[in-house]
Amino acid sequence: MTPEEYVQEKAAASGSSFYYAFLFLPAPRRAAITAFYAFCREVDDVVDDAVDSGVAATKLAWWDSEVGKSFAGTPSHPVMRALMPHAEVYGITQNHLQSVIQGCQMDLEQTRYLDYPNLQRYCHLVAGVVGEVAALIFGQTQEQTTRYAHALGQAFQLTNIIRDVGEDALRGRIYLPMSDLQKFDVKAHEILKRTYSDRFSALMAYQAQRAHQLYDEALALLPDADRRAQKPGLMMASIYRTLLREIEAENFQVLHQRVRLTPLRKLWLAWKVQALGRL
Repeated sequence: MTPEEYVQEKAAASGSSFYYAFLFLPAPRRAAITAFYAFCREVDDVVDDAVDSGVAATKLAWWDSEVGKSFAGTPSHPVMRALMPHAEVYGITQNHLQSVIQGCQMDLEQTRYLDYPNLQRYCHLVAGVVGEVAALIFGQTQEQTTRYAHALGQAFQLTNIIRDVGEDALRGRIYLPMSDLQKFDVKAHEILKRTYSDRFSALMAYQAQRAHQLYDEALALLPDADRRAQKPGLMMASIYRTLLREIEAENFQVLHQRVRLTPLRKLWLAWKVQALGRL
């Protein structure tokens, strides 16, 4: 299996909404974003699949070293061998990749976030930076597009956090800020035991509103000059925001299930943005 085949298989197997946006890109950009996405999946899987945090930390340290060696000219992992030919072309830096690893490292070191600014730091590393790299690959010409991409990445991450509250609870993790739990009188043990209440619904509605504000902020920041090139990001925004609205419509029944959109619906939402140029 070639490095290119490896990253393609990794991206397709994830079933992620991102994959549907990649389909509409020209071949060179599609190859670059597929390799970058496969890198993100590799390091994220280290944490999600971890049984022993010490082993996971060792694996992340290996990835950090592999990134350094790759930018020094000696990549060994198929993902890095697929990604490195695109790094200089699209402005992907060693710091970009190591920031993503640093964000995954946070998952090994903490399972709670005191307040929203605390959570924002995590979202910056695992999603904001990812958005910035994606914007570069899609074709960015305006400096302000970085701010758009960063805000959009954080909106995606908040949507993921809302969707995955129940799954994260099974791992002992609560990403919802503790200050927000206190504000709505929701106890951590209620979430860990996956117990619904009107207080929980109110808490989640508050999180959803925060995510919607980020979507609105991001879309307002996107310069017209880059709107056409950034269509893949807009496709993802359409898919993720539709998912968020589905979760809202089901009154945040996320503790016992993972709300999903069908592959056909994701493809339809992506195609609408491609065809009409708007969400």
